[in-house]
Amino acid sequence: MNRTGIMSWMLATTALATLLACRDAKSAGADTGRAMAFDTAVVRIVSTAGDTTRWRVELAATPQQRTMGLMERQALPADAGMLFTYEEMQPADAGFWMYRTRIPLDIAYADSTGTVRVVLRMEACPTALASGCPTYPPNARYQYALEVNAGALAARGVTVGSRILVDDRRR
Repeated sequence: MNRTGIMSWMLATTALATLLACRDAKSAGADTGRAMAFDTAVVRIVSTAGDTTRWRVELAATPQQRTMGLMERQALPADAGMLFTYEEMQPADAGFWMYRTRIPLDIAYADSTGTVRVVLRMEACPTALASGCPTYPPNARYQYALEVNAGALAARGVTVGSRILVDDRRR
């Protein structure tokens, strides 16, 4: 290979490496999609059959965090989710919506003891207008709401009556 060929090869290799590095950095940001910081914890769910599963969750405890939720996330690891916590029981008609949420989710609404009262599947909402997204009210009062990938709760045996237990050691 002559000198011009070697220089061309080096430039092409450098350009390709730069392009791949930029793509990887961009896709890593898209996977997390985090627009704000959340504390994390481990949640254990004890099913009505007595099986226990563990989930790594982000905690949405402030009004701003609860508003943001999982908006704009492109993916969620299989054992991850978000736990929405409230100081007081929420009304039965205070549902969640999927505005700017790009992935379908399951939601488990739980009472003050962590007992799951309702499990729903929520579909991603691709519309640009908030008014085009449905809400998913539990029709039961709740103090906690756990969102995970759609189908994950049923796959792990989580149903009405299961218990959500939070490891209070924040990560």
